[in-house]
This record gives sequence, C-alpha cells and structure tokens, in this order.
Amino acid sequence: MLVLILQTITEKGENFMKKTRVINSNISRVIAQMGHFDTIGIGDAGMPVPADTEKIDLAVEAGLPNFIQVLENVLSELEVQKVYLAEEIKIQNPAQLAAVKKAVGDTPIEFIPHEEMKKDLSDTKAFIRTGEETPYSNILLESGVVF
Repeated sequence: MLVLILQTITEKGENFMKKTRVINSNISRVIAQMGHFDTIGIGDAGMPVPADTEKIDLAVEAGLPNFIQVLENVLSELEVQKVYLAEEIKIQNPAQLAAVKKAVGDTPIEFIPHEEMKKDLSDTKAFIRTGEETPYSNILLESGVVF
C-alpha cells in the first residue's frame, strides 16, 4: 500500500526526499527491515564477509569513508540496544575504541573474540564495508525498539 501511495505521489510530479541523514538506499532499506535483536555490521576494508551476507560496499579508497563516519551515520537512524566489538580492539586499536565509545554513548558494549565476530557476520542482515584500514575497526549493532 505504501509503495502504491509513493508511486502515485511520484507520478504526479511531486518531490519525495528523505529527511534523515542516511541517504544510501541500501543502508536505509536494511535499517527499515531490521527487527528487534537483528544485527547489522560495519567494518574495515579487510573484514572477510561471508558469501551469504549482504555486503554494502562504501569503500572508495584507503580511509574513505572512515569507520566512525559510517557508524555515526547509521546510529542517527537505527535504534541500537547493544553493540559488539572485538576483544582485540582494546590493545590493538585503543584510539578507535575511544571513538566508538563516544559515538555509542551509554549503549552497552560486549567484547567478543574477533574470530567469533567473523562467524557472527553470517547472521547479520548486512555488513557495511568502509575504507577504514586500522585493525579491528568492526562492530555489530543489535537493534532495539523505539516503543
């Protein structure tokens, strides 16, 4: 029904544009389809993505876009109740860990082994690949509800 309404509006020549910060159509679609406890991943250019997981590739070149830019963009639209980070980020990339903590605020963080995170990508709705090239710059976001 909603598609029919939007199609009718478009056919009448009226403009229809999103007002939120997420304008990438694939990211927006995945977020809209998320249910409570579903996960979406965001990560660096080197994270291996399972063949059965949708990969939304934003990487343009080394560092572009960076991990935190994409994380903040997704957080502007997705209700997140918990995040998962690789245990290894604590030692291997403490600056990135500090930036993630700032971005997620009071959202609980659970640390898991990097190998487990790679396996968990098979259960995510999608993985967003950035141009980030620093170690363990990967996160899983668990969706919450807004009511």
